[in-house]
Amino acid sequence: MRVEREQWGKIPLLHVATEENFEKQVPVVFFLHGHTSAKEHNLHYAYNLAEKGLRVILPDALLHGERSEEIDDVQITLRFWEIVLTSLEELKELKEEAVERGFATEGKIGVAGTSMGGITTLGALKLYPWIDVAAVMMGAPGYVQLAKAQIKQYESKGFTLPMTAEEREKIFATLEYVDLTKHQQTLKQRPLFFWHGEQDLTVPFAPTHNFYEAIRADYQEVPNRLHFMREANAGHAVSREGMLASVDWLADHLNVSMKF
Repeated sequence: MRVEREQWGKIPLLHVATEENFEKQVPVVFFLHGHTSAKEHNLHYAYNLAEKGLRVILPDALLHGERSEEIDDVQITLRFWEIVLTSLEELKELKEEAVERGFATEGKIGVAGTSMGGITTLGALKLYPWIDVAAVMMGAPGYVQLAKAQIKQYESKGFTLPMTAEEREKIFATLEYVDLTKHQQTLKQRPLFFWHGEQDLTVPFAPTHNFYEAIRADYQEVPNRLHFMREANAGHAVSREGMLASVDWLADHLNVSMKF
């Protein structure tokens, strides 16, 4: 296994593939980490994906890992959506760089992530038709609903958010543009895997599962392209079984010739 620490533009990342595949054109997975996590925390996904013949790119999100700044947990939490929206922009840059370097083949690109990374993945599916396969662990597609719930939670703890009502509505309008619950037609039957623990108190289970139920009709002709793995006793931590299932999903769908 080969793990290289690289910098693509302004984005520090880990580049993982087997030695045999490192210079070849093989399917690429961009794997996005969670809030207050970092790229190296998902190396167990990358190792298993690389063993399946894939190339994995693990970037550090804004304010995370090598891009950390001297700010406290409250400040970084208040900038959550700035981080997500920046990651959405940077995902396009990473894809373009992968193509430029000769690594990415059209029709062979996957995106996956845990928690904040899963949330970002779902927004990316709205924006980027070049994503062929996705795996979402503990993510939420309803950006506006989640943002409103977060604000309510902050205010219930006595925090005064540094924004006017007009600024708040502007943020909601921006998030609505990438809110997959409002644009589910953009999925176009692309293979999509979910894992979520029913006891998750950080990213609630119900809204994500409700979205899965809402899009099932869109996958009626290709039911094997949509899967929701739920674990009754799990919280905000992916089980080994969930991790391995997501790896199999990405590998199985990226190593076949996909026709949509």
